[in-house]
Amino acid sequence: MTVTEQSQSAAPATTELWVERTGTRRYTGQSSRGAEVLIGSEDVEGVFTPGELLKIALAACTGMSSDRPLSRRLGDDYDATIKVSGAADRDNELYPQLNEVLEVDLSELDPEAAQRLLVVVERAVDAVCTVGRTLKAGTKVGLSIETE
Repeated sequence: MTVTEQSQSAAPATTELWVERTGTRRYTGQSSRGAEVLIGSEDVEGVFTPGELLKIALAACTGMSSDRPLSRRLGDDYDATIKVSGAADRDNELYPQLNEVLEVDLSELDPEAAQRLLVVVERAVDAVCTVGRTLKAGTKVGLSIETE
């Protein structure tokens, strides 16, 4: 087996993602790993809108990107909440501004240690939050339509 074959066989399989229509403006998002999320319009109870999922993805990415520096300093059982907001510009159908607030208790740290940790956390999020980096940089989106 060559080095290339070894690295290709060791690479994890790419997760497939898709949505299936389940009703009028209702979809179920699915992954090949067995996850599901209900998606629909704002007037449907028990679902996320696509825009809400975008915001949740950003907040989750921030949380996961900040997890290592925070757990290293605060311990594995620290609590954190990332709130995310941003109103849609319906004239242009986009979110011109998304705002996140990371809520974490740093009261056990002295002020200087807390400030140093916040700098490390911000750098970690800026460096490895793929969702945030993609939104900040912009991305190209391709669409093809297959018919039967």
